[in-house]
Amino acid sequence: MTQTTDSPPIAPAPRRKAEPRIHRAWTVAAVAFVTIIGAAAFRSLPGLLIDPLHSEFHWSRGTIGAAVSVNLALYGLTAPFAAALMDRFGIRKVVAVALTVIAVGSGLTVFMDAAWQLVLCWGLLVGLGSGSMALAFAATVTNRWFTERRGLVTGILTAASASGQLIFLPLLSWMVEAHGWRPAAVTVTLAALAVVPFVWLLLRDHPADVGLAPYGASAYVPKPAPVTGAARRTLTVLAKAARTGPFWLLAGTFAICGASTNGLVQTHFVPAAHDHGMPVTAAAGLLAVIGVFDVAGTIFSGWLTDRFESRRLLATYYALRGISLLFLPMLLAPAVHPPMVFFIVFYGLDWVATVPPTIALCRQHYGDDSAIVFGWVLASHQVGAAVIAFLGGVARDVFGSYDVVWYASGALCAAAALMALVIRRRGPGTEPLAV
Repeated sequence: MTQTTDSPPIAPAPRRKAEPRIHRAWTVAAVAFVTIIGAAAFRSLPGLLIDPLHSEFHWSRGTIGAAVSVNLALYGLTAPFAAALMDRFGIRKVVAVALTVIAVGSGLTVFMDAAWQLVLCWGLLVGLGSGSMALAFAATVTNRWFTERRGLVTGILTAASASGQLIFLPLLSWMVEAHGWRPAAVTVTLAALAVVPFVWLLLRDHPADVGLAPYGASAYVPKPAPVTGAARRTLTVLAKAARTGPFWLLAGTFAICGASTNGLVQTHFVPAAHDHGMPVTAAAGLLAVIGVFDVAGTIFSGWLTDRFESRRLLATYYALRGISLLFLPMLLAPAVHPPMVFFIVFYGLDWVATVPPTIALCRQHYGDDSAIVFGWVLASHQVGAAVIAFLGGVARDVFGSYDVVWYASGALCAAAALMALVIRRRGPGTEPLAV
């Protein structure tokens, strides 16, 4: 006699579509790339507006720098909460709302006549909107849609910000010179709104939404249930990660990264070059060239991250960046000459090459929560950028020159190189830190 027991029927596995010739993950990555380009349009504008706003409203460069600081700080501080909101409501909804907020903020600036309105529109609204599409958005897309080529895709999405600068800087600088700063702000508004339909129609939250496995995965991955309590989860992840050494080292190095790029060069390079007699359009063109080589450098950095140790890559990037900044005060002149072109190419290759290895280290140490942890690391990046954006304007008001800021940033980059080497190496097979 055999005994049988009744058991509940096994639920059938979700029906999986046949793999298309070009995986849908690449379409999602392309939409994310275009979205980040749209968000980058406004972030390419601050350095062009310092002198026009100073001339029209007689606001000090420190006051204008304070508004830029609010923008940069919120860009970073919003990112980890946005990553958690994407887990709760989906990528598509969060990004569409963020683009709309950017459009509203940039559009309202054309009506401002007081410094607090600059802080509200340029600092608060645009900071919140652009922060929701920060690199934590890129990390979320990469983690969900790709199992292979993550470093490469991270590099491509990181390069999107530079591509936005490349596309919009020459146009916006010409507008500011020929027609004033208001048409440039309106252009940014229209650019942000133009991206919204692409996001809504083409972006998807997870491969399971279209019946596919992530790119490179050998098995179907079910879509996780929405995670409630986004704010609580974001703060909980921060509290746990803050008890680990790698978090503080990554946050410290990335704060210096932000200080030496967005806070210093992107915000103050154009007015600094103009102080030496260089036309604004020429200086803006040099920033655009940085954007060209940033794309190549960041994608190449992603390729390297798939193959080499991330800690050593970071140390190399920061050391080279620090050396280049120490030479910059000697290169500024009324005309563009070969040594300045060499600096622009060299600095462009290194601009955000730090992002792919930083995301890789977050993934190695923090596993499934790595996108939120990276959001907090990115917050430190933007706080560093905000501090230098403000102090750079103050230094220019006090000393009549930016030289002291270039030298200080070079020294900070040397410290970041040492910090990167101190990050603990996680061996193969070691479980990520529980956060």
